[in-house]
Amino acid sequence: MAKQTRSSQQPALPLNRRGFLSLGLGASLIFALEACGGTSTTGAAGSGGAGGGTITWAWQLPTTWDPVTSSAGSDVQMLALVYDPLTALDAQGNAVPWLAESWRYDKSGRRVTFTLRPGLTFSDGTPIDATAVAKSIERGRTADGSLIAPQMTTIAKVTASGKRDVVLDLAEVDYQYPLLFAGKTGMVVNPAAFEKDAAALATQPAGSGPFAVTKYIQNDHASMTKNDSFFLAEEIKVSAFELYPQADPATAVAAVQSGQYNLGRLSGAQVQQAKDAGLEVQVIDSMYVAVLDVHSGMAPFDDPAVVEALKFAIDREKIKEVANFGVGDVNYQPFPPGYVGYAESLADAYAYDPERARRLLSDAGYTAPVPVVLTDSGLSSAVIELIQAQLDGVGFDVTIETIPRTQATQLVYIEHSRALTYDGFAGRESPVQAFQVLFGAEGLMNPGRETDPDLEAQLTKVKQTPTDDPDYPALLQKATEIAVRAFPNTFLYLVPNIIARQGVSELPALPSLRRFEGVKVS
Repeated sequence: MAKQTRSSQQPALPLNRRGFLSLGLGASLIFALEACGGTSTTGAAGSGGAGGGTITWAWQLPTTWDPVTSSAGSDVQMLALVYDPLTALDAQGNAVPWLAESWRYDKSGRRVTFTLRPGLTFSDGTPIDATAVAKSIERGRTADGSLIAPQMTTIAKVTASGKRDVVLDLAEVDYQYPLLFAGKTGMVVNPAAFEKDAAALATQPAGSGPFAVTKYIQNDHASMTKNDSFFLAEEIKVSAFELYPQADPATAVAAVQSGQYNLGRLSGAQVQQAKDAGLEVQVIDSMYVAVLDVHSGMAPFDDPAVVEALKFAIDREKIKEVANFGVGDVNYQPFPPGYVGYAESLADAYAYDPERARRLLSDAGYTAPVPVVLTDSGLSSAVIELIQAQLDGVGFDVTIETIPRTQATQLVYIEHSRALTYDGFAGRESPVQAFQVLFGAEGLMNPGRETDPDLEAQLTKVKQTPTDDPDYPALLQKATEIAVRAFPNTFLYLVPNIIARQGVSELPALPSLRRFEGVKVS
């Protein structure tokens, strides 16, 4: 009998609130570029159905409304309002049904068939059948400028078999597709839209998600109404949704208190202020982790002893206190506890040990302070100064360089011109994809662009192992251990999502992707 992923052996996700409260959808980079383009659009949507009221969410606007050309991982938050992926993830990072009610790999592991739920439609009423999904996947993997194509390089062919079966023929064994298809890579775009005018998708999304955009103004806001064609429309309890950029930190609490927004994103520093203002504050665990990105090809981090000293020189608890007022947990790896890729062996891997850091530098022959330039990309000057003091205290000589946030990606990850940068990372839907981004030879968040043969060999084993195989967690966790030990990335602490609410019921406590099924406005 053919091997199947764990999720394909489960019944379809229950179509009720309980099913959503058990989900944990994939994470993404928290920082995005500003939205490009601006226009007003009109699209088909419902009148609101059961329930009513409007959610006004001060979070961010996407770089584009087209998941194929989206340039920020965090865009998935907004794109999920208007698009549905083929699958979703549970809290442990396992794939569960969404548009696809099941999937099945053949015995070779080189063909996977996704079976769609019956009766699905896009927001304009167009049927979502296997042909439409196959066209959407094909566009994602072949279109000029596609930023999701690198995730689908092992697909040799996509075909429709009947009305509901989408068949992927793979060039090699790869059991990660049910995970990959839980995010932007698996979001289904209406072919009627991109075959007519693909460029228009940047401002006029065409999906099947819970809402449909009716107006979009660049860098200002997006107006949406409930999509009655959404396959779980009965779970959407509001009639409209207004999306805004994140409020200025100085005014975020006041903006929610005044009613300008009824949902707003906060930092740890604003929690008490929000509570004092009478707002509901909800802290939701996240897969986002603060990290020091290290270029292993630039001095002094081309010396492994210096890298190891760096990892032991950081007092992560103090950094967490300064950066997020104590909210969140110290973490030494890219995945949080409870996630399938979390390695218990790394739980205290680089606990603060300044004496060990000094000894590592001394044993490596450094008799004078080691010069380092620490790049501040605009996240937190207070944290940058604290890191500077901690490193100076063990034998480094740190100079701070400040660059605009808008230039950080170009300078650090494209030009590879900075040795040490304070930034953040959250996993992708597939842990193998996360490893590729962080540690791959072409990984965006791998400034040195160096890889490790042991990690590559381990990831091959992970890709070739069905995710329901009892050996899969251990293989993945071994990859995590290899990566954290071999690479210079210095993980610091987990950053939860902190949300101020007024007149809005509690949001589902999912690790990263915000969902609004079951949420009510009073």
